[in-house]
Amino acid sequence: MKCPFCDYYESKVIDSRPTDEGQAIRRRRECIKCSKRFTTYEKIEKMPLIIIKKDGTREAYDRNKLINGILKSCEKRPVPLSTIEGIVDEIEKELYNSLDKEITSQYIGEMVMNKLKNIDEVAYVRFASVYRQFKDLNTFMEELKKILDEK
Repeated sequence: MKCPFCDYYESKVIDSRPTDEGQAIRRRRECIKCSKRFTTYEKIEKMPLIIIKKDGTREAYDRNKLINGILKSCEKRPVPLSTIEGIVDEIEKELYNSLDKEITSQYIGEMVMNKLKNIDEVAYVRFASVYRQFKDLNTFMEELKKILDEK
């Protein structure tokens, strides 16, 4: 690690401790040459996920877009924010654990619907109506029949 004061490349670690709930390690270092101390952080590098949209365009995965989409479907429903964040955490974990670095938006949409179906049926139908682009009332009714048949 290069010293920020004298640019010397050797330092020794004086103290290490986990931070951010174990997601990073904070290290206090001392430069071998000038003896000044500085702090570094070591984090796991996450590979960027690329989302392939329905029209074929690609964009970087954005956690906030996923949260906002779920929030809209859960609006005025008894679904706490912590549950929504839990859904997104589970989806992210599954996406990052897969070896694919390019994921279709359809795949993510299906994952969200599977999670919402078990949490709030109204939120599920709202999300499905936008995601599957229900064209008319019949399409909407078909989805409702699927839910009722599963019960």
